[in-house]
Amino acid sequence: MYPAELVKPMREDLTNVGFEELHTAEAVDAALAKEGTTLVVVNSVCGCAAANARPGARMSLQNAKHPSNLVTVFAGVDREATDKAREHMIPFPPSSPSMALFKDGELVHMLERHHIEGRPAELIAENLMDAYNEHC
Repeated sequence: MYPAELVKPMREDLTNVGFEELHTAEAVDAALAKEGTTLVVVNSVCGCAAANARPGARMSLQNAKHPSNLVTVFAGVDREATDKAREHMIPFPPSSPSMALFKDGELVHMLERHHIEGRPAELIAENLMDAYNEHC
């Protein structure tokens, strides 16, 4: 577990733009049971989360279409919630950071760490916007 004061600014990168933090397995199940589209960001303390994933997620929201619901779990901090979110992302292996778009509870688009690491935030945002345009 990472200290709360260390991850606070990393959490705020997403919560300041409307993402809801999920801390329990029940909260994840409830979020994914909602109608509409839900973007789940598995946040992380790694450099590619700071340089690519979180900025890409934020930029993607500038699209005309975007998910109805924005939620995040934090790998290495919210273990129960992260494990439950990853269960919903099967058959994709656990990775952080990662992003998954669900429509009416069904996984419709996935960005794994290898799609994020080393790619500019703009490219990640573009990938998500394409998914929003198709599914939202």
